[in-house]
Amino acid sequence: MKSTSRTLLAAALVLGVVAGPAVPPALAATSSPAATSSPAASERSGIPELEAAIADLPTSDATAALVRVGGTEGVWRGSSGVHDLTTGRPADPAGRFRAGSVTKVFTAAVALQLAAEGTLDLDRTARSYLPELIPASYGKVTVRQLLNHTHGIPAADLPGDTVEERYADRFRIHDPEEMVRSATAKKREFAPGEKQHYLNIGYTVAALVIERITGDTYEHQVTHRILKPLGLRDTYLPGADPRIAGEHNHGYQTMRLDDGTTGLRDVSVWGPTDGWAAGDLISTTADLERFTKALFQGRVVRGPLLLEMFTLPKVADFTTGDPAAYSVGLSMKKLGGREVWGKSGGRWGYNTGIVSTRDGSRTLVYSVNSTDAKGQEMNTVVRNIMVAAYGTP
Repeated sequence: MKSTSRTLLAAALVLGVVAGPAVPPALAATSSPAATSSPAASERSGIPELEAAIADLPTSDATAALVRVGGTEGVWRGSSGVHDLTTGRPADPAGRFRAGSVTKVFTAAVALQLAAEGTLDLDRTARSYLPELIPASYGKVTVRQLLNHTHGIPAADLPGDTVEERYADRFRIHDPEEMVRSATAKKREFAPGEKQHYLNIGYTVAALVIERITGDTYEHQVTHRILKPLGLRDTYLPGADPRIAGEHNHGYQTMRLDDGTTGLRDVSVWGPTDGWAAGDLISTTADLERFTKALFQGRVVRGPLLLEMFTLPKVADFTTGDPAAYSVGLSMKKLGGREVWGKSGGRWGYNTGIVSTRDGSRTLVYSVNSTDAKGQEMNTVVRNIMVAAYGTP
């Protein structure tokens, strides 16, 4: 049965870093910031750079960080910070967190699986699947354009402009169809396929197409096709539940408090329906590492359709004019002299990322409890993790 409480919000961080140190090609066996290792192993493995990236938490930028680096070049695991600011106990390395726009990779994977089965045509229009929802003014937008952000549909309207206003409205239930109507009632940003603009709305429409084709909920399709086959037991889609089930490190956001001062507020409990298929996934670093490895090995999306995830459209970014950086589900950056592909995500209190070289030689999964997870600038801890794992741009 189709759910009616879900939807989207923008604001996922793009894979990107600033200059900093690069680590040697080899990594040591499993470690953590608190672990000790011989000087020879540290010099050989690059452990100091990774340890330094998440050291001394909590800080003004983040209260906790969980990191897993893997692949054929070696393995490193670390955690730092606190479970919560009240007790100050150490962060739980196995804790769940909000994965934000990493959800889009799962949505894209389901769509590509359906395309491989012949039930979804990436070149068909969204209107042909959802004629009662998509107006004629957006009648030429294809499913592929929804997934690679070249559709030209503007963002839907959400109440509140500040984090304080969003926090006050955090339990509102958002309906995806209403979000789509809000977005498509506006003038298009550009003709379909002419530019790229990273927004959540394309993935909301894509998930509604998935539901129409399968006669099933988006949540069940992700669970049936990806979570269960890969054994991702700590990953789930929360529906309208504002809580994170099970153990999790608390997320905090810098904002104006009730007494008029500015400080950190616990934002761990927050309704997820403004994210839905674009950003509501809850997971762990272990589960996301397993998913990342399976995805890049071709065990999630099989055959030629996997190339959709590693093909950038030959258009310019709508806002910057730079070459397009997003494919179907993923994004690409050049770090340390090589291409890395992945997806980052931000929900209040949580920044998440999955990253890998195309050949899977080095994978990275991180969860950082950022104090401004939806800020315009990349979180300092996230930036340092990326540089430590892959090197400078």
